[in-house]
Formats: sequence, structure tokens, C-alpha cells
Amino acid sequence: MSASDPREKRYWLDDPANVTRLVRVFYAVCAVLIAIDVFVPKHGPFAIEHWFGFYGFYGFIACVALVLIAKQLRKILMRPEDYYDR
Repeated sequence: MSASDPREKRYWLDDPANVTRLVRVFYAVCAVLIAIDVFVPKHGPFAIEHWFGFYGFYGFIACVALVLIAKQLRKILMRPEDYYDR
């Protein structure tokens, strides 16, 4: 079947309008969560935990750090392509 075959099943994410709609919903949810951060009292033991958006920034930085560490760890742990064929 070719890409233009009418019998080929289409999924809801195949339509660019649905993808755009999904991204906009994601941005709206993020904006609401950031706005809620203003009204939620914080009870952390450290002063930095009381900063606006701290947990979002902390999570983002931790995620980026995990990816960068994993890329370096791959250089150490990577095996040759024919490792199991030997």
C-alpha cells in the first residue's frame, strides 16, 4: 500500500490540525500549572523551594542532566555491534 492509498488506516495524530491542537492543550496545561504555583503555599525546609516555579525548573534541569550523563555513560558501557555473535 502506498501513502496515498485510501484503504490505509489513518490515525488521529496523522492530521496536522490534531497535532497542533494537542500542542496547544499541552501549553495551556503548563500555563495553568505555573499559575497555580502562585496560589499554593509552600512548606519546604529550604528557602530555594519557595521560589516561583522551582520544581518545574528543577525537574527540567534534572531531566537534561540525566540525558547528558546517559550519553557519557553510553561511551563506557557500549559493546561492539557483533558482541553476541562472537
